[in-house]
Amino acid sequence: MDARTAFFALLLATLGVICALLVAPLLQYVLAAGLLAFVLYPAHERLERQIGARPSALALTAFAIVAAVVPLIYFSIVVLQTVFSFLDDFDELAAVEELRTAALELGIEAEVLDELESELLAEIEGSLSGSVEIVLQELVGLLNASIRMSFGLLVLVFLLYYLLVDGDRFVAWVSDIAPLEDNVRDELFDEIEVVTWAVIYSHVLVAVVEGLLGGLGFYLLGVPNVAFWTVVMIVVSFLPAVGVWLVWGPAVVYLAITADPLTAVVMLLYGVVVLSIVDNYLRAIFVDRGSGLHPAVVLIGVIGGIYLLGIMGLFLGPVLLAVFKAGLNVFSTMNLAAEERDSQPADAESDGELVEMEQP
Repeated sequence: MDARTAFFALLLATLGVICALLVAPLLQYVLAAGLLAFVLYPAHERLERQIGARPSALALTAFAIVAAVVPLIYFSIVVLQTVFSFLDDFDELAAVEELRTAALELGIEAEVLDELESELLAEIEGSLSGSVEIVLQELVGLLNASIRMSFGLLVLVFLLYYLLVDGDRFVAWVSDIAPLEDNVRDELFDEIEVVTWAVIYSHVLVAVVEGLLGGLGFYLLGVPNVAFWTVVMIVVSFLPAVGVWLVWGPAVVYLAITADPLTAVVMLLYGVVVLSIVDNYLRAIFVDRGSGLHPAVVLIGVIGGIYLLGIMGLFLGPVLLAVFKAGLNVFSTMNLAAEERDSQPADAESDGELVEMEQP
C-alpha cells in the first residue's frame, strides 16, 4: 500500500467514525424509519402507479404518523386515567390503619409502631425541603428528553418519506458498493426480506391479536380497567414464552377472590384454551416456519432491544437479530460453494493421474 492509498483509507476511516458518532444519538429513529419504509414499500409501489412517487410517499408517511400517534395518545390517556382513578380511590388513612392492625396482629407492640410512625414523619418532613429542587431537576430532564424525542421523530418522518421516494436508489447504491457477487447479494437480500417479514408478523400480529382477545375476555368476565390491561397484554405479548399469562394469571386469582369461583374457572379455561393456543400456533407459523428464530433469541432481541433502543427495541431488536442470522446463513452458503469450487480442480488432477497410471 502506497502513501496515497494509506492516506485515503485513513481519511475514510476517520469520516466513518465521525458519521457513526453523528448517527448514534438518532440510531433508533433511523432504524425505525428503515423498518417502516420496508413495511410500507409494497403499498408505495402499488400506489405510485396511480398518483406518482412523491404524493404516494407523502400519503403513506401521513398514514404512518396517524397510525403511530393516535394509538400512542390513546394508550397514554388510558394509562393516565387508570393512575388517577387509582389515586382517587386510594384511602390513605384506611391503608395506614390496615397496616397498623396487621402489624399488631403479628405481635408488634404499639409503642414500637408509634416510634416508627414518628421517625417516618420526621424523614418525610426533612425530605420536603429538597423536594422543590428534585422536582425542578426532573422537569428539566423531562424537557430535555422531550426535545430530543421531538428531533428524533422529525428525523424519522423525513427519513421515512425520502426512503419511500428514493429507496430503490439507496438499495441499488448499496448493491453497487457491496463487495459481493450478484447471486450472493440477491440471496442475502431475499433472506433478509423473508426473516424480517416473519419477525414483523410474529411480533405485531401476535401481540395485537393476543391483547385484543385478552381484553375481550376481561370485558366479558367483568374485570375492571379493561382498556389498560389490554394495552399491558399487547406489550407483554412481545415476550415469547412469557406472554399474556403474566396478566390473565393474576386476573384468575383476582376473580377467585372478588367474584364467584366459576368466573375464575372460566377465565382460566379461556387463558389456557384460547390465548395460549393463539400464542403457540401463531408464533409457530410466523417465527418457526418463517424466520427460523428460536423463541429464546426473540426474547433476547426484545429485552436487549429495549435496553439499547428504548421502546422501539420491541420491534427493532428481533429484526436486527434475524437480519444478522440471515447474513450468517448466506455467508456459510457462500463459503461452502467456494470450498466446493476449490476442491474440484484437485479432484480432477487426481483423476487424471490415476488414468495415466492405469495405462500400460
